[in-house]
Amino acid sequence: MDGVIGCLQGAVRNNHLVILTGLCSVEYDGRAESYLPEGERVILIKSDNSLQIHQPTGNTPVNYMKEGATHSFYEEGGNLVIRSSLEKERLLITVLKVHDLITRKLQDGQGIQLQGNEKDMSDYIYANPDVIEDGFKPLSREEHTKYGFIDVFGNDRDGNLVVVECKRFKADPSAATQLRRYVEKIKKSKGVSKVRGVLVAPKISKNGLVMLTDWGFSFKKFDPPHYLIQHKKNQAQLDLFL
Repeated sequence: MDGVIGCLQGAVRNNHLVILTGLCSVEYDGRAESYLPEGERVILIKSDNSLQIHQPTGNTPVNYMKEGATHSFYEEGGNLVIRSSLEKERLLITVLKVHDLITRKLQDGQGIQLQGNEKDMSDYIYANPDVIEDGFKPLSREEHTKYGFIDVFGNDRDGNLVVVECKRFKADPSAATQLRRYVEKIKKSKGVSKVRGVLVAPKISKNGLVMLTDWGFSFKKFDPPHYLIQHKKNQAQLDLFL
């Protein structure tokens, strides 16, 4: 037990990730009071000192402490005790049996980069205007109107103004109505009587297509582009568990 306690103390002191699996009970006092009887669980202590307790199923921790918590480890009655505190919150974990203990220094400064969204669609169309039709010439992106921003604004081969509205998912009547508002606003602001509207999406509902047709607009089937994230050489690397 002394070796386990020493390992935990060193890991927390050095801001290492701790993964402990074992048979434990949990007492909590803070936002409410709770008691979780003995069961086999996963205990995570991250480098920011946040703590999570997970059961064998589900993705939500059964209990947790936020970042900045303090943790102490000691033996009591032959069991490992983990005591965590943060302001008025207290968490007491009694581990009757330790199955596995892993500690590891991890580095990861990256954030999630969303790909394949509507901005990606408009960027791709702006760079590859033939996706809309031959002769389409983009003039601007994010053209501001009273009702919002037009994804792509341009001219067709005959010089007519074209409003392109992109939708990442299936377009519905609300998307058709939004396109119509943009077209009417451009007609008024530019002082022209003819402005074409093109709705771009992976697919469109039957009612949405009927509305587009009735208003003289068109639909272009196009799936959002998906890009592989390229990692720079100086990106922090995630150590593999050994």
